[in-house]
Amino acid sequence: MDDALAFSALVLALSGQLVQEINTRVREQGFADLRPAHGFAFARISCRDATTADLAEHLDMSKQAAAQLVEELVRKGYVERRPHPHDARARLLALTDRGRAATRAADEAAKAAVAPWREALGERRFAALVADLTGLAPTGPIRPAW
Repeated sequence: MDDALAFSALVLALSGQLVQEINTRVREQGFADLRPAHGFAFARISCRDATTADLAEHLDMSKQAAAQLVEELVRKGYVERRPHPHDARARLLALTDRGRAATRAADEAAKAAVAPWREALGERRFAALVADLTGLAPTGPIRPAW
């Protein structure tokens, strides 16, 4: 197999495995009503000053789909809407205590999910891999591959 194709397949496989592993661990920590798309939404909402329109842009989805996602997260107690200080029509989104707890659970799940990779590679090779991938990674939002 061509190295470029192998690399693409491996990165995609590892990415999918990582998302699933984080999701499984988060659900096991008491957040069984969450799915991976919620984590991508939490990442943008936690940056502050996020509106539903900002979330739609971040997730590359329609405003209507983002509004449905926000409504679901509000209903489940992970997100709250607050008045926007400069736009009476818009609402700012914020994580609730439960939303912040889910984010902490996801952070811990991510560390645990890559622990076997760190162990298999060793500290030096793992750090070098992280440095190499950092140089290759695009800037901008981390979003699901719908």
